[in-house]
Amino acid sequence: MENVRTGTGRFKKFILNNKFVLFLLVLLLIGLNIMVLTKISYIFTPFTVLLKTLLLPVILAGIVYYLLNPAVDYLERKGIKRVISIIALFLLAAGLITIILVAVIPFLIEQVTGLLQNLPEYVEQLREKFEQFMGSAGFLQIQEWFNLNPTELTGNVTEQATSILNGVLFSLGSIVGALKEVILAILTLPFILFYLLKDGKQLPQKIVGFLPNKLQPQSKRIMAEMNSQISSYIRGQIIVSFCIGILLYTGYLIIGLEYSLVLALVAACTSIIPYLGPAIAITPALVVAMVTSPVMLLKMIVIWTIVQFIEGKFISPQIMGKSLQIHPITIIFVILTAGNLFGIAGIVLAVPGYAVLKVIVIHLFEWFKDHSSLYQEENSGKDA
Repeated sequence: MENVRTGTGRFKKFILNNKFVLFLLVLLLIGLNIMVLTKISYIFTPFTVLLKTLLLPVILAGIVYYLLNPAVDYLERKGIKRVISIIALFLLAAGLITIILVAVIPFLIEQVTGLLQNLPEYVEQLREKFEQFMGSAGFLQIQEWFNLNPTELTGNVTEQATSILNGVLFSLGSIVGALKEVILAILTLPFILFYLLKDGKQLPQKIVGFLPNKLQPQSKRIMAEMNSQISSYIRGQIIVSFCIGILLYTGYLIIGLEYSLVLALVAACTSIIPYLGPAIAITPALVVAMVTSPVMLLKMIVIWTIVQFIEGKFISPQIMGKSLQIHPITIIFVILTAGNLFGIAGIVLAVPGYAVLKVIVIHLFEWFKDHSSLYQEENSGKDA
């Protein structure tokens, strides 16, 4: 009997009273649950379909919410009822969208159509120019230095160009296939956005209400910090992207580059992706400029360099600041990993998603430090 009590006491001391061991046991249980759920994943198929259907409109509504909510809050502080402010902003947005549809969209469609029609011809012209360069005296000298095989090199370049073109055409086909989901998301966006703007401030309190009372204060702080991180990133990144698009469009018009509106719009959209976005955006502009003339290529590079200098030295530091406090190398790794896992959506949502996870992990680590017996013993030893 004495041995049984001794064994029970040791079990409580080293297992139940050791929070680190309990933490590992909880992780083990979570892993076992995940493994079991993967075996019966078919049960969750209806929920997966529902999630995929709602995900895009909810994300779009969340982005627009962070853009419009400051204006609604400002009008509410001025004594205007929140519902009236939301309706007024909706009417203003509808007017601006109508003006854009009437004035800009036809011209944009014309440029996009022309660029897509000429894209195979551009690739062929680039291939011919590359072959001409390979036949030049300068390249022959380089070939002698590095012992290059021109036939093999030409074949590799042609194969890569064909692969890139096929990839672009496949991506365009995928985009057309996803157009139905985008239209559905845009149609449902106003309804979701209206209730977000109207009752969005009450949402964190309702979510926290499901948690135990002891966890509610800490959960409120976590959600407030997450909201601050996401809002500052979304607003800042969209403003920066808009400024880059305007500057590039103005520069392209000055130098007379073809398809200036499409190329500037591509640059503005891809600038949402930190660090990697500009490298993606410059590619179509380089192709159009190279096909046009060497002088146009030089002008385009000058315009791009000036815009990137203005953005890096003046626009981003003033608008973005250091709100996320994430190292650039970390951002690049996060974007590449999220892109491999979740595609385009992962690339776009990688940075704000990482910021949210960072907040959660930091608070969990702080909670673990405060409640872990290991840290408590270490701190008590230092105090002694």
